[in-house]
This record gives sequence, C-alpha cells and structure tokens, in this order.
Amino acid sequence: MTHYQKVLRLKTTGKTLHAISPKVEEIVAASGVQLGLCTVFVRHTSASLIIQENADPDVLRDLSSFFAKLVPEDGRSYIHDAEGPDDMPAHIRSALTQTSLPIPITRGRLALGIWQGIYLWEHRQRSHQREVTIHISGE
Repeated sequence: MTHYQKVLRLKTTGKTLHAISPKVEEIVAASGVQLGLCTVFVRHTSASLIIQENADPDVLRDLSSFFAKLVPEDGRSYIHDAEGPDDMPAHIRSALTQTSLPIPITRGRLALGIWQGIYLWEHRQRSHQREVTIHISGE
C-alpha cells in the first residue's frame, strides 16, 4: 500500500467558501494511487471543509446565509471573545461542519459525484493563511 501526503497552504479572503477540488485532484494524480482513499484535513478550529454543490453558486450563498442566522455574530451570545466577535461563532460553525473528509479514489480520481465539489469554508471575517493536509493511501 502506498501513502502520499501534501499540505495545501491557502490564503483565504475572509468569510467565504473556497473551491479546492482542482488542487486536491492534482495531488491525487501526482500520488499515482489508482484505488484508495483521500483524506482531506483542515488544521484549524475556525475553518472547516464541506462537500457541496459545485454548479449553482446560489447554493453556497444560501448555506452562508443560513449559518449566519443559525450562529449569529452579535457580540453578546458568547463568553469567548478573545479574538473578536467572529471568533466563537467561527468555532461553532466549524463544529457543525467538518474538519476532515474521506473521499474514495477510483481509477486515479476522486470519486465525487458530478455536482460535488470540495470547499474550504473560512468562518472568520478577515483573511487567514490556512493549511489543509491531503493524505492518500491505496494502490
């Protein structure tokens, strides 16, 4: 069994969803693995990962809007505010989504559905440097 690992370093542009499927696909291709598993892991507590619709951007806007209502940044609802009013809401949003995604590899490619894409979701207002570890195992 082969193991292959790379770290993506991504500069986010504030609270938004960043499409990372093409970068992950490049790493899968470079690994040479034809059948296996790709694990995508974000090394932060105020950003997360999701697999979601990649065709209609309204889906991503609606998700962002829903989470803004679900986890408000009102500055009054949380005890933890050491890094500003968006910090604790970012931690909650990360806890409600995922920090790790397992994706099968079939014939040397991610086995995503036709309308699925991988997104890094920045939950903080300002830009950050984020690290996403891609670990591939298989044959």
